[in-house]
Amino acid sequence: MNLAVVSRLVATGAAALALSACSMGSMFAPASSSSPMQTANPTQAELQTGTSNALPAIATECPPIKVKAGGEALFYYGKGKVGNPKDLNYQAIIDKQSRNCVVSNGLITVKMGMVGRLLLGPAGNQTNVNVPVRFTVERDGVALFSEKYDIPVTITPPNQSEEFVKVVENVAVPYTGGEQIVFYVGFDS
Repeated sequence: MNLAVVSRLVATGAAALALSACSMGSMFAPASSSSPMQTANPTQAELQTGTSNALPAIATECPPIKVKAGGEALFYYGKGKVGNPKDLNYQAIIDKQSRNCVVSNGLITVKMGMVGRLLLGPAGNQTNVNVPVRFTVERDGVALFSEKYDIPVTITPPNQSEEFVKVVENVAVPYTGGEQIVFYVGFDS
């Protein structure tokens, strides 16, 4: 191959990679083909109004979602058993977390979710487990929303692990300006 062809291939690959990073899709659900994209053609007056009513950065950028410290993993050893690896019934871990936001009328409305995995331990023979997961929204360190969900997980033998997903929708967070908003997810013991 000549140098011009190699350069063109590298440039095409870099452009494809850059465009894929701009995806607005959800990692939890396939893109819907039933909602066609609409093309907007704003007037000059609409553009000027939009510019003069620009929102602060926090209202136009979705706040981060983080795994709560200490809530990354859950270990269950059975009643009366404490920390002996051979007594481990199961453990659960959080693999991924994500969020999407819509900003309107002084509210940030969030859809947040997580993907986790339950793994049976040496003493594990469960086929059904409820995994406790808590989603929290904090403003300047104070919880505005905190909800615990028991996620049912079914393990079908001979499998020793199973993936689980939880999505929480329509959590509305008032935005007053200047505050720090963070979304959290973690196991709740």
